[in-house]
Amino acid sequence: MRRLHKNSILSILFALCVVSAASANEADDVDLDLLVSTLQANKKALVAVNMDLDDAEAKSFWPLYDRYQSDLGAISARFAGIVERYTANFTTMTNEEADELLEDFLDVEVERAEVRKKYRKPFSEILPGRKLVRFYQIENKIHAVLRYELASNIPVIEE
Repeated sequence: MRRLHKNSILSILFALCVVSAASANEADDVDLDLLVSTLQANKKALVAVNMDLDDAEAKSFWPLYDRYQSDLGAISARFAGIVERYTANFTTMTNEEADELLEDFLDVEVERAEVRKKYRKPFSEILPGRKLVRFYQIENKIHAVLRYELASNIPVIEE
């Protein structure tokens, strides 16, 4: 059973990387919409196959999961806007604009952490401790892949 989980994680994460790399190669620009839609299409399946929820857990977990993803989606949309503003202006950005962009980025990071923390208790009322940690680990791994792909395609600002 563990092999299936590892293979499913690797397959979906590989697919995400391929889609992201292909979109970046075709258009010298970060195609955030394609990357996000691919992630969203596969994320729930990835969580499902790796959580081993029983029927009672699943009945309560999935509606809460959908609300959680909706809250994170709003934050991700703000983050995408920040990335788009950055990539459109990184060569001509003033110091003030850069500082404002950094402040917006840090606000989004705080909001993301607040949403994760807000949902910890409701998820803990459905999932035992080890499954709760597993869920957050899966979420963090998916988020890490997305961030890695973005980081590899977003140019570093020059002085």
